[in-house]
Amino acid sequence: MAMEGGGTLSEKYHNSKKLSMRVRGELERLEQLEFSSASGIDSPELSFSIKRDISQIHSLCVDMDRLWRSFASKQQRDLWKRKVEQIAEEADSLKDSLDKHFLRNQKRMTEAKERAELLERANGDSSHVMRIFDDDTQALQSARNSSLMLEEAYSTGVAIISKYAEQRDRLKRAQRKALDILNTVGLSNSVLKLVERRHRVDKWIAYSGMIVTVIVVYLFWKWTH
Repeated sequence: MAMEGGGTLSEKYHNSKKLSMRVRGELERLEQLEFSSASGIDSPELSFSIKRDISQIHSLCVDMDRLWRSFASKQQRDLWKRKVEQIAEEADSLKDSLDKHFLRNQKRMTEAKERAELLERANGDSSHVMRIFDDDTQALQSARNSSLMLEEAYSTGVAIISKYAEQRDRLKRAQRKALDILNTVGLSNSVLKLVERRHRVDKWIAYSGMIVTVIVVYLFWKWTH
């Protein structure tokens, strides 16, 4: 059996087989982590370990390729050539699986970044729309407040005019009453003046009758004596 540095061809072959089995199991774990959630979970440590093992398998294949060529028997060379090629093909297949995982992971990261940017733009647009909506709301509120102020001012004006109208009616009624009172007072004054005039006339008539009576009595006395 050919030997080189780190062991015989058979030992290197068994080591490469063990590494292949371990890498396959690690890839299964990595895929389970990847598809265990919608967003996908990645394990950088596990990915690095798989990549390191695959590189080691390729290194062993290079060593085994040199070793099998040193066999004198063509039958042995053909046998080990097929075995080493199988290990190399398996290592390439494992590397392709790992590369596909990296590509899927990179795609998820790119999509997540694009979603984050889209969400940020959407939030920015929403904020802009909300600012416009707030401005419009404030404008409508201001217009509503102005309308309410105008309605209050109109109501106040109507109330004042109504008060003035009531006061005017009251003043008119008071004026009419005053005129009635003045008319009544004026009529009473006329009656009083007429009564006083009649009283004076009666008084003068009484005085005149008294004087005439005295004169008549005096003349009768004179005539009888």
